[in-house]
Amino acid sequence: MRASVVFESMFGNTEQVADAICEGLRDQGVEVTRCRVGDAGDHELAPDLLVLGAPTHTFTLSRPATRAEAVTKGAEAVGATTGVRDWLDALDPTSSSAGVAPEVPGAVAVFDTRATTVRHLPGSAAKSTARILRKRGLDVGEVTSFFVDDVRGPLVEGELSRARSWGRHLAVTTR
Repeated sequence: MRASVVFESMFGNTEQVADAICEGLRDQGVEVTRCRVGDAGDHELAPDLLVLGAPTHTFTLSRPATRAEAVTKGAEAVGATTGVRDWLDALDPTSSSAGVAPEVPGAVAVFDTRATTVRHLPGSAAKSTARILRKRGLDVGEVTSFFVDDVRGPLVEGELSRARSWGRHLAVTTR
């Protein structure tokens, strides 16, 4: 089985979760490719599973303005160029984005990172991602959130372990 883990990360928390998910998938013998969403166009997506992750910005996926704001708060500028929302626009041939839509595998799982202070509020990047993908006719299986103590992090204790477990779970349930 082969999987692609594609992520957007501003402060490094979502990237840490993506890496832990990759470890969990590899624990189950899955061949994994991992990349930032801005580099996803340079990689062929694995045929079996796509795991897509993003940080939650104002209860949804980031936008150019929210990414620019994050940079003013100390986020890496490399994460500000392309977000998951932008990449997903390429999946819709009627969108205003230029480029060829990536070939999406049969199984899709999505995750996000979000602050514990908004744990019980309804909006999240993962829910927004799943909604966009479903509107485009894709079957989204697992949707989950991982939590950070504050916008910049760090991740809540135990979240990386939970991400590795989720990766192992995805490998088993996707086969």
